[in-house]
Amino acid sequence: MDYTALAVEFLDKSQLLMKDGLNKPIDEAVQGEGFVLHYVAIHGGCVFPGDIGHAMCVSTARVAMALNSLEKKGLITRQIDASDRRKILVRLTSEGKLLADKNYRVAVDVVAKRLALLGEYDAKEYVRITGRLAELFFTVVPDGSSGGKV
Repeated sequence: MDYTALAVEFLDKSQLLMKDGLNKPIDEAVQGEGFVLHYVAIHGGCVFPGDIGHAMCVSTARVAMALNSLEKKGLITRQIDASDRRKILVRLTSEGKLLADKNYRVAVDVVAKRLALLGEYDAKEYVRITGRLAELFFTVVPDGSSGGKV
């Protein structure tokens, strides 16, 4: 099989999907500030910046930029950890929690509508294949974080 030709076709079709503008809620939920808010929310509303960086597979500088922006917007606070003063805890404000929940609901709604267009069989297959790709590209290491294989 010619996987190169298939890759070209895939990239062409993926580009068309990106042009529709409907990916914005999904993109915000899985990367950038939206991801940070959601990550903190699903981890009890309080995490360390390093945990965010590991989950996002980005540098500490990128995490710091996102946290600075979120703090300026009043969506998170940063506090010194009482049990280890060398560490900083990131906490959601009530506004941050509300926005994290809202953004996630919007992203789920957008994805559900797109999956419904495929029909039950194709939607399940798409999710299965996406999961398979995630298994192939990433492993779970003992500390629970993901490490890329590719």
